[in-house]
Amino acid sequence: MKVVALIPARYDATRFPGKLMAKLGSKSVILRTYEAVIKTGLFQEVYVVTDSDIIYNEIIGNNGQAIKSQKEHECGSDRIAEAAEQIEADIIVNVQGDEPFTKKEPLEKLLAVFEGPDVASIDLASLMQVLNKVNQIEDPNYVKVVVDNDDNALFFSRSPIPYPRNKAANTKYYEHIGVYAFRKQALIDFYHTPMTILEDTEKIECLRYLETGKKIKMVETEYMGIEIDTPEDLENAKTFIEED
Repeated sequence: MKVVALIPARYDATRFPGKLMAKLGSKSVILRTYEAVIKTGLFQEVYVVTDSDIIYNEIIGNNGQAIKSQKEHECGSDRIAEAAEQIEADIIVNVQGDEPFTKKEPLEKLLAVFEGPDVASIDLASLMQVLNKVNQIEDPNYVKVVVDNDDNALFFSRSPIPYPRNKAANTKYYEHIGVYAFRKQALIDFYHTPMTILEDTEKIECLRYLETGKKIKMVETEYMGIEIDTPEDLENAKTFIEED
């Protein structure tokens, strides 16, 4: 089984423009993410997929592999799907470009889904972690996911789901971590399917998969690392750097 990692990397970001080129110690955020993914040793090939000449040159200039997007894309899955059409692979893993502390263990658990007993029915897999703080559960920037008894995704939302009408029910709330492992064909199908109503409403791309009948296996894990969404995140991340 050939497994390839694709890292979507858009230069512009709403909350922190140019964040992937921000310096984290002596290296940019995107270069650290790329190197962290390679360091896991789980992938036959790793590429950064970007719309930016600046990011493309950053990776190529540091002896890495990068692919330049040919079209404008609204989400990371569309960006990597365009690239994936030209890549020979069985499984495509999407690792976000702002995760410079990506770890091996969660990705290993994600890939193990494709060796499990129900593998034939799974189109893609993704990660989730427990949310314990009320302010995070209520925050629309934290995408929540609910699952069935076999950890298949039932729905994703920016709202608190399920709604806690019975506060004594001791419900677990899960945050969806936007790291995916796709069967290549499922990713290509996604790319060639127009944006769906629920996806457009919530602005959550994985709803397109559910709306079109794809099965998403969720894997519980602890946090992948530190996501760089704001300048404050960048400052906090600097205390975790281990320079080569």
